[in-house]
Amino acid sequence: MAEEPKQIWEGKTSAELTGTNADQIWPLLEDFCSLHRWLPIDTCYQVEGVGGGLIRYCAITMTDDADPNKVSTMWAKDKLLIMDPIQRSVTYEVLDNNMGVKSYVGTMKVLPIISNNEKASTMCKIEWSFICDPIDGWTFQGLLSYVQSLLQFMANKMEEAVSA
Repeated sequence: MAEEPKQIWEGKTSAELTGTNADQIWPLLEDFCSLHRWLPIDTCYQVEGVGGGLIRYCAITMTDDADPNKVSTMWAKDKLLIMDPIQRSVTYEVLDNNMGVKSYVGTMKVLPIISNNEKASTMCKIEWSFICDPIDGWTFQGLLSYVQSLLQFMANKMEEAVSA
C-alpha cells in the first residue's frame, strides 16, 4: 500500500516601503533579536549561540477577550540558519514553540525596487517566504494572510523608525 505524500505549505508575501531604501531597512532586519521592535510581540532576545547558530526566544502575552482574567503566553524559539548581508536576507527555523508549529523555515529579504522612476532610490520591499508543515487549527490561506498582516505591520514600523 502506497503511503500518502506529506503535505507541505509554501508561501510568499511582500510589502513595499515607499519612503525608504533597502540600505536603510536592512540593518533593522539584520538584527535577529530585535523582532519585538517591529512586530506586535512583547519580547525577543538571544538565548544562545552566535552567527548561524544563534537562537532567539520571542513571546507575546495575550488576554482572552471573553475572560480578562485568562492570560496566556505564546512563544517560539527560532534558530538563525543564514544571515546574508549581500543578498540582504535572513533565514531561520522554528525549533520549539507552544503554538502547534511542527516544522517551519522562513526567509525575509530586503529588495530594492528598481525602475526608471527617480523615486526608486527611496523604495524597497520586504519579502517573507516560508515552508512549513500544516498547522493544526489553521488553513494555508489563513496563515498566509496572517504573515501578510505581520509583514505590513513590520514594514510600517520600520518606515516610521527610519523617517523619525
